[in-house]
Amino acid sequence: MQSSHAVARPSLLLTRKLPDAVEARAARDYRAVLNTDDTPLSGAEIAARASGMDGILCCAGDRLDAAAIAALPDSVRILATFSVGTDHIDLAAARARGLTVTNTPDVLTDATADIALLLMLGAARRASEGERMIRAGSWTGWTPTQLMGTHLGGKRLAILGMGRIGRAVAERARAFGMAIHYHNRSRLTPDLEQGATFHEDAEAMLEHADLLSFHCPATKETTHWLNAARIERLPRGAIVVNTARGAVVEDAALIAALRSGRIAAAGLDVFEGEPNLNPAYRDLPNTFLLPHLGSATVETRNAMGFRALDNLDAHFNKRQIRDKVI
Repeated sequence: MQSSHAVARPSLLLTRKLPDAVEARAARDYRAVLNTDDTPLSGAEIAARASGMDGILCCAGDRLDAAAIAALPDSVRILATFSVGTDHIDLAAARARGLTVTNTPDVLTDATADIALLLMLGAARRASEGERMIRAGSWTGWTPTQLMGTHLGGKRLAILGMGRIGRAVAERARAFGMAIHYHNRSRLTPDLEQGATFHEDAEAMLEHADLLSFHCPATKETTHWLNAARIERLPRGAIVVNTARGAVVEDAALIAALRSGRIAAAGLDVFEGEPNLNPAYRDLPNTFLLPHLGSATVETRNAMGFRALDNLDAHFNKRQIRDKVI
């Protein structure tokens, strides 16, 4: 029989269906309330389900704005997000409420970098067009000029945001023989730069971008950063790749450039307003589109969940939290 002096396990709300191994650990160590059917919850619904909870393990799609955070019960002291980005959480409101917020850096670097290279190859080599041809049964055989794309070797890759993921993309791109240009808030040290060319002015970097890949957060400064004026600074026939946040691209401008051929192709894993992306992207033959798969491997999603639980464990056991945002 459990001792009357035993400390009750903290209660934890999981806002989405997480990998089985993550849920099993959460159920073992917490009084966990699961979302077994993976129903997306509004901020108000999360606040309602959080009644009596000590913590919340939330996800990137959860809109925890100021109103949702204000509605959280006083029992909630920590938001551990199953993501690196925290733009779905109003951090100012969370700080004002005295909430701890944690994220899951490091563990999804390689998986997201792999997807960026997949998008580059898919867009450059017209993979979507080829697959549609096969699936539609319209392929009549090899011809010398069929679906000629762009060779990555010798091209210049411009990276906006040279953090962990940007550097991992650069490492992979070098294996294809690409020259790396980058803009970052500060220049990297030579051991991290690995011969890449730093551009203090992001706009000046654009003329060196045969391919442009985004690896920056969505902020007030980066929202709709790629607009019509900046597209005009890219070499004609450049390729745009985005695994960061959909909001960094102004859809109307990119779509117009794809239609005109000013931009040769785009490889996109994220979209503004997702999953309700601009429908024009679907109709363009020169887009290679993925449904936000950046971190979608078994190994990575398990690691993200375990990292979130590590942060929760540290919080409730009054240890130093490794990934504390606030």
